[in-house]
Amino acid sequence: MADIMTLPEGDRPIELSLSRDELDAHRDQIIAFIESVVESAGADGAVIGLSGGIDSSLTATLGAKALGPDQIHGLVLPSAVNPDESMSDAERLASGLGIEYDVIEIGPIVSAFFDAYPAGKDEQTPAGNVRVRTRAVLNYFVANTENKIVLGTGNRSEALTGYFTKYGDQAVDCNPIGNLYKQQVRQLAAHIGVEEALIEKPPSAEMWHGQTDAQEMGVSYDLLDAVLALHIDGPLTRRATVETLGIEAAAVDRVRELYQASAHKRELPAAPAPIDL
Repeated sequence: MADIMTLPEGDRPIELSLSRDELDAHRDQIIAFIESVVESAGADGAVIGLSGGIDSSLTATLGAKALGPDQIHGLVLPSAVNPDESMSDAERLASGLGIEYDVIEIGPIVSAFFDAYPAGKDEQTPAGNVRVRTRAVLNYFVANTENKIVLGTGNRSEALTGYFTKYGDQAVDCNPIGNLYKQQVRQLAAHIGVEEALIEKPPSAEMWHGQTDAQEMGVSYDLLDAVLALHIDGPLTRRATVETLGIEAAAVDRVRELYQASAHKRELPAAPAPIDL
């Protein structure tokens, strides 16, 4: 979409603003959650894909607090479409946290898929999804080798809109920040001291050159989160949401469209109902 729908300047729903006490509670809950998942799995730590974005930066930081840096293995998995600065951001984060990390160029692996099925090479979305799924395979390859779990980096905004690759970036063992909207991810990241440049960086799945989340979805995260919190998760009707936020009805419709079209991504693969014989 060429146009990105946004909230009126300065308007932010109070429902999305977390107090210091609430941020502390989320931090402690996520740390305890990661500890519990690793312990329950009988694992020796966790693997996490590091993209240089805010979601993986926050998750890695909390993972290091939960398990200790020595039990976190970061994977920086660049391809030809990833900006160099994103990968250097990921490496700088890992170094700052003191966690072990490896840089694995996924280009040769992705090229093998394109060689096997050349028709998909120049198709933007299929090719982008191959890159994302290749990273998932590598995450689990390392995790299985080291008896670790895979930490996901998905947030609630992405889950509700289906803004993830099926069997790709949501092929994980858990999502520690999965109950936070994107705005709240930024708030918590700032609260625990994640570098400001990473917090302010325009979100991008980096599936192809120049991609940004907002351009692909057609709405800014501020607007998206507001509609999700008030209308999809919340009690407000379409009309009340429009009036409360001072936005066009088309913006609410766009968020509803994203939510409804991605329902299959939030469910187990469909199967016929059992037959009573």
